[in-house]
Amino acid sequence: MTDMCGMLWLCATPIGNLEDISYRVLKTLKEADLIAAEDTRHTIKLLNHFEIKTPMTSYHEFNKVEKARYLVEQMKAGVNIALVTDAGTPGISDPGEELVKQCYEAGIKVTSLPGPAACITALTLSGMSTRRFCFEAFLPSDKKERQWILEELKEETRTILLYEAPHRLVRTLEELENTLGNRRITLCRELTKKHEEVWRTTLQDAIARYEAEEPRGECVIAVQGRSFQEKREEKERTWEEMSIEDHVALYEAQGMDRKEAMRTTAKDRGVSKRDIYQYLVGK
Repeated sequence: MTDMCGMLWLCATPIGNLEDISYRVLKTLKEADLIAAEDTRHTIKLLNHFEIKTPMTSYHEFNKVEKARYLVEQMKAGVNIALVTDAGTPGISDPGEELVKQCYEAGIKVTSLPGPAACITALTLSGMSTRRFCFEAFLPSDKKERQWILEELKEETRTILLYEAPHRLVRTLEELENTLGNRRITLCRELTKKHEEVWRTTLQDAIARYEAEEPRGECVIAVQGRSFQEKREEKERTWEEMSIEDHVALYEAQGMDRKEAMRTTAKDRGVSKRDIYQYLVGK
């Protein structure tokens, strides 16, 4: 770490079990000139455990823009900075993304040291499809924005991953059930910790449980996406209620020419283009 211009190291730290930290992260934290930490009181426990004496500075949600400018100036002057979040990978659902953006704008080199991330840990444990997934982190606190996102998720076919704090868990489960229906979920609590729990259940059963007992621990909720079959059947029901003329006109209104609209309509309905043509000519 002796370049004329410093750089930013994104250091993934354990989400629970301290043994999950990598040798590369430990080496970087020891050799960095400065550690930017989301909560220095939290990070000092990690540093003390591994006997790391590197100085720290706070970098969090409430100072992320102004402090990022300061840190960028430090890196321009040759300071090498390691960024850590309270747990997991910096930049995922935390203020690190702002610092990364400002570094790139200033021509500062950035590298990421891979390691723990609660969302990926939960996904691999969920028992749901891992090929396609979407990450929503914490739903927004603004009611209108929150409802808009929930309505968007209603049509999502990928596995959905959300974070939630224990005191808001029941409300979020209820909102998901009201909007998405009684989907299958995997509820992950206290990942990698002594009391880790991975519970495959449904939204309704999870609501019932946590109305009766107080939720504990940070949670990741994996929600099963809507099936392609269900979406296809819904489209087919819509087409059945629509006349062939309106079906063709719908695609023409989207910019298709007559032939393409007829061909697409035929494909939707599982018939030949000739059938559609003969029906329309007969009309």
